[in-house]
Amino acid sequence: MKHLFILLLTTVAMGAKAQQQYATEKNIPYYADSISQKDSYVASQCLLDIYYPRGAKNFATIVWFHGGGITGGSKEIPAALTDKGYAVIGVGYRLSPKVKAPAYIEDAAAAIAWVFKHIAGYGGSTNLIFVSGHSAGGYLGMMAVLNKKYLANYQLDANSVAGLIPFSGQAITHFTIRQERGIKETQPVIDEYAPLFYVRADAPPMLLITGDRELELYGRYEENAYLLRMMKLAGHKRTRLYELDGFDHGGMPTPAFPLLLKEVAAISKEKMPAN
Repeated sequence: MKHLFILLLTTVAMGAKAQQQYATEKNIPYYADSISQKDSYVASQCLLDIYYPRGAKNFATIVWFHGGGITGGSKEIPAALTDKGYAVIGVGYRLSPKVKAPAYIEDAAAAIAWVFKHIAGYGGSTNLIFVSGHSAGGYLGMMAVLNKKYLANYQLDANSVAGLIPFSGQAITHFTIRQERGIKETQPVIDEYAPLFYVRADAPPMLLITGDRELELYGRYEENAYLLRMMKLAGHKRTRLYELDGFDHGGMPTPAFPLLLKEVAAISKEKMPAN
């Protein structure tokens, strides 16, 4: 009888999963036509793809910024985040050297603002918008949220973001921005283009994830450890750091995705408790 009950539960769960259908819309401009029509590079790069559970209500959304050193890469919807009941939005943005800072940070903020404006139309909750990304994408997400001025340009409070979960994001000024100034990769800088410059007590919950400190790119783990320490000293109560032993910079997303999903589920439950 016990085995039959387990079989019935499994069958119901599988049926529920099979019934949930997902839709994808691609190449949606996130800047207003008045902006994109004046700049062909904005028109070609500043696009997003949205993957969402069709017919669902009040689901969480993960805004995903790709990596590539701010010089390469393209928008993506990671397979590890699909079929989980969430919307996933893959964002494209302008790249260096065609543009320089802060253009790509402004793009990240514009994409997040688009999500706040439009996700309810797909059934999603504006209370459950999470910002994530790998490497350069993690950096852009942190900059767009920690420096509140970028989202304030869209009359949005950055603290409305439900959670910030960067994968190996640069906490000091990004090395590509330093290269734009002729500063080498091993020369650390903390200025207005560093997430560390904007530590504050009232920021959204932040889960920092890096690879193994001995295998990571430059000092990426140590940068995040310093960001953790300074956020705590600034009075922030909800910053944590996971170091994924044995994984290098390129390999760390694989074990990081389950941590991202766990964080989204936990905060979603906290913000939208079951009736």
